[in-house]
Amino acid sequence: MTRDRAAGLAESARALADGEVTSRALVAAALARIEATQGTLNAFRVVRAEAALVEAKAADAELAAGVRRPLLGVPVAVKDDMDVAGEPTAFGCGGEFPPVTEDGEAVRRLRAAGAVIVGKTNTCELGQWPFTEGPAFGATRNPWHPDHTPGGSSGGSAAAVAAGLVPAALGSDGAGSVRIPASWTHLIGIKPQRGRISTWPRGESFQGITVNGTLARTVADAALLLDAAAGNHDLDPHRPPAINASEAVGRDPGRLRIALSLKPPFTAVPARLQPEVRARVVQLAEKLSALGHTVEEADPPYGQIGLTFVPRATVGIAEWVSVTPSPALLDPRTRGAARLGRLLGGVPLRAARRAEAVLHRRIGAFYESYDVILTPTTAAPPPRIGAMLGLGGFATDRAMIAACPYAWPWNVLGWPGVNVPAGFVDGLPVGAQLLGPANSEPLLISLAAQLEAELRWHELWPPQQGEEEPVAVG
Repeated sequence: MTRDRAAGLAESARALADGEVTSRALVAAALARIEATQGTLNAFRVVRAEAALVEAKAADAELAAGVRRPLLGVPVAVKDDMDVAGEPTAFGCGGEFPPVTEDGEAVRRLRAAGAVIVGKTNTCELGQWPFTEGPAFGATRNPWHPDHTPGGSSGGSAAAVAAGLVPAALGSDGAGSVRIPASWTHLIGIKPQRGRISTWPRGESFQGITVNGTLARTVADAALLLDAAAGNHDLDPHRPPAINASEAVGRDPGRLRIALSLKPPFTAVPARLQPEVRARVVQLAEKLSALGHTVEEADPPYGQIGLTFVPRATVGIAEWVSVTPSPALLDPRTRGAARLGRLLGGVPLRAARRAEAVLHRRIGAFYESYDVILTPTTAAPPPRIGAMLGLGGFATDRAMIAACPYAWPWNVLGWPGVNVPAGFVDGLPVGAQLLGPANSEPLLISLAAQLEAELRWHELWPPQQGEEEPVAVG
């Protein structure tokens, strides 16, 4: 590949286990890449340079002693809504946040697998928007085109992986916040089943609509990180049955019935799929058909699912705002959403939570006819930096729904979805979602891996300085 970029997650783990490289060398190289790009990409909120090198030295000692763990010594990043002991969890907000004393469960499990956490990545304020910008940390930029956003709210994780700063990263997804930035940076983004990767110490993040997920350049790497981070705290309210995501990568998905759904779900304001994005998703559907799957246009019976999303999302924002040290520093849009959340926290929230079972039955029945749903991940390519930053609340909602109307229903349902690259529009990446019912990650991963073997999207890298076109691995 071109110049210095991180090797993949699985390749790094193999090279470490075989003694071809040291953890200190991999971690030092990742830290150097982060430092070199922080002034331009601005992917990280916290860089754990000193601590990560100490942890790498310990990993090398374990490797030399013959210890083997799935990610022993491999550098990875996590989003700044996850607790890392000794670091603040600011979640995109301004103010002085005290360091937390314990790792969150997902981070604890990554460490148990041997991973070295090199830093915490940028996210927009409380993860609300499909851009990663704000006064607290500046703008995180898209490695494919720095004038454009990498998306949000896991934009820092996506930018870090797409640019090759780290081989993989954790993000979180409450309305598409893993899948949208994965789409806009040409990555695999896995939003798993609710509870698959713990959000503890928040048993139900944003009233259960937010889950932790993985971002990587390949399906195998995204699945490996999912396996490493998966599992539950003893007090987690959602505990899905265990899966082996990595095993699914090499499995033939069989002949599947795939519903191509191009119509946006219910939205309060208009949303229109841009023709260029539609064309890329249709091309992906044609590839699936050529692979032997039955593909036909059909839309799930969403109904007015959006009415169940707003109370859960805004109550979640109100909960986070209540524990921020400096609410006066928050974006006016955040304070407005929190006010709405405090109004909706009683009867409307309980009604929204009850509606989930009805939605499971109604949309679950759709899976009697189809195995997988294919939709666009977004309706448009990534917008320019600043396009939504200065808007008011209603204007932001309109712009957000127009660009990203497809991802959020699966957060209400709590079911798995996987973003796969679908190509480029004017040099900017766009993606498509593979969506399944409860606990269908293995099926979605095996189908994504089949597509990857054909399309080899991971061979393209963003251009570096002096390069004008995407470059293939060489």
